[in-house]
Amino acid sequence: MLLMAVALLSSGCASGSRARRSAVATGADPAPGEADSAARLSDAEMEERVKAFAHFAAGVSSKLNDDEDAAMEHFLAAAAADPGHEALVVELTRRLLTSKQADKAIALLRTATQSPQSSGRLLALLGLAYAETGQAEQAIRANRNAIKRSPDLPDGYRNLVALYLDNRQYAEALEVLDTALARPSKEPQFWVGLAELYANYSSLRREEAEAVRTKAVLALDRAAALRPRDIDSVRKLADGYKMMGELEKAEPFYLELIDRLPSLPGTREKLADIYLRLHQKDKAAEQIEAMSRADPGRVQPHYLLGVLARQENRLSDAAGYFEMALALKPELEPAYYELAGLKVMLDKPTEALDLLEKARNRFGRRFAIEYFAGVAHSRSKNYGGAVRHFTEAEVIGKANEPERLSHSFYFEFGAALERNGDSAEAVKCFRKCLELSPKFSEAMNYLGYMWADRGENLDEAKQLIEKAVELDPENTAYLDSMAWVLFKLKQPRAAFEWMQKAIERSDKPDPTLYDHLGDIHAELGEPAKAREAWRKSLDLESNDKVKQKLGIPSDAAPRSDL
Repeated sequence: MLLMAVALLSSGCASGSRARRSAVATGADPAPGEADSAARLSDAEMEERVKAFAHFAAGVSSKLNDDEDAAMEHFLAAAAADPGHEALVVELTRRLLTSKQADKAIALLRTATQSPQSSGRLLALLGLAYAETGQAEQAIRANRNAIKRSPDLPDGYRNLVALYLDNRQYAEALEVLDTALARPSKEPQFWVGLAELYANYSSLRREEAEAVRTKAVLALDRAAALRPRDIDSVRKLADGYKMMGELEKAEPFYLELIDRLPSLPGTREKLADIYLRLHQKDKAAEQIEAMSRADPGRVQPHYLLGVLARQENRLSDAAGYFEMALALKPELEPAYYELAGLKVMLDKPTEALDLLEKARNRFGRRFAIEYFAGVAHSRSKNYGGAVRHFTEAEVIGKANEPERLSHSFYFEFGAALERNGDSAEAVKCFRKCLELSPKFSEAMNYLGYMWADRGENLDEAKQLIEKAVELDPENTAYLDSMAWVLFKLKQPRAAFEWMQKAIERSDKPDPTLYDHLGDIHAELGEPAKAREAWRKSLDLESNDKVKQKLGIPSDAAPRSDL
């Protein structure tokens, strides 16, 4: 505020034309004719001018002595004596609003806006002050007047939209935005500001998101067509296009920012994210490596390299990058979940659980922590532990993050419940999964096979499996399920045909397929073929139930001559 006060003092604080104020304040000779104008000031006007200067100087002095209250009183008095000094009025209004003195701001602005020469900025500030005191109608009127007086100034539009959105008057808010969109403004800042307002509106009105997004992009396109050169407008254009999903339009503006201001924080990260989303991995890697070279101790490049490696299925490399990111920044929460998921995929569930326990101690109860713990316990075949963690994740999700309770969550939960022996609850989860994603073939197959294996709901099981096969006709597991449900329906000949398809399409010999084939041969009255199939199953994997079918003690090794 001190620098502002000195600047305002040097720019003048008196009534009359701006040129005359400047000349008097700086001590410069007035332009021809201005001396005569000054001479024509009445005694009362001259007295007000002197009073304004005196209060302003006193305000600066009080500011220098750290007496904020006294400084404010003097500045207010100066503004009252010279309400046409707009810079001073704007600065004082902002200070008053910040210090919750909206009533004083209103009084100051009502005087300042009486002049026809006052700008729409002061009227917009008046609208803001009215809004602070709950005077909505006056606020709306002031902001509409601001738009009339300065139609290419974004302040009035912004305030008016905020007022309408606060009152859930969405149609009125959109009408204001569309009015602004119809302007022929030549100011890039006007258009990037309007795009931001459309984005804010869209976040509140998801049902209108696509139509509003189109208008926001149009505003950004108009700003881009004006070829702005100031860094702030270029940055907002890049970020605006990225937010609207126009990644290819955002790219050149981020490249311009890097070229003009290489050290601007966050630019390379955003550009790398664009390249990752456009599947341009080489370009993404180039930006990430540049970030790493510029500052080897930064965590973001390691995190992004981990994302890139995971997308390329380089799981061990990805884990290494995320481990480095956590070493540099232990509070980087998303890295824990990325790394935990990789540990599970790398068949290291115990390491995943240790990592998640560290995350739990640091961050408390989180959906992601409990979900990944459930997955890790499932991979460790600790299905009771998996059910406990999935149950906790569901509780957290319902309370705080309902969008996380997806079809894939309920599929994992259902599988853990089934393997833990709770088929009734498993059915509920699989049905919920299919409600959320009616064409999720894995859930159709799992539920259908579960019923078939238990000899329950065989007709519905067959319908589910048929749908799964229709969606993915080459899937070996689905073909096996089809054979198995037909076997359970006492149709062994049809089951045999499906089982042949499953074995033919299998990438490698599968013990379960040969076990099922043996059962089908046995049902068809072909004991020799049944024993041959069971023996192949046992050669691939030890299984006490298969041994029993061959008459082998459970603790004995299989005999090749059986």
